Amino acid sequence: MQIAVLSDTHLREGKSLPSFVWEHLTQVDLILHAGDLTHMGLLEELACLAPVRAVRGNCDGWNVSLPDRDIIECEMLNVGLIHGYAGKGKNTPERAYSAFLDSKVDIIVFGHSHSPYMEWRNGILLFNPGSPTDKRREPHFSFGLMEIGKGQVQAKHLYF
Repeated sequence: MQIAVLSDTHLREGKSLPSFVWEHLTQVDLILHAGDLTHMGLLEELACLAPVRAVRGNCDGWNVSLPDRDIIECEMLNVGLIHGYAGKGKNTPERAYSAFLDSKVDIIVFGHSHSPYMEWRNGILLFNPGSPTDKRREPHFSFGLMEIGKGQVQAKHLYF
């Protein structure tokens, strides 16, 4: 199973993802978005390519009908999806990790910091794809790809 991982797109109405991202999205089975879409029309565009699961970020507004966190079963692995801006912890990875302490997850996908991040912690993969549209202090834009199969995951960042 091929999964595209996005976060912090911060798109205004009328704007779209870079063509580099769209090219890679045509090859996936599922798209995860870890919040801060800011323009809900992006979900409709993404859904034309593959099923989409998304959570609300701190910039998405209170009228957005997305959950604050979600757990998605993918090929025998559970993926926790959260933005990561709230909760216990002194930084975004800690907040994302602590949000799923009460759940059985194998992977935690989060966003908020706009910084690509990948770390194994107590057998759980913590993965932040960065941002494909708002790199902030990072040298490159980025998003993520994960391949899940036979109870295993391989994840990578794509930089451009």
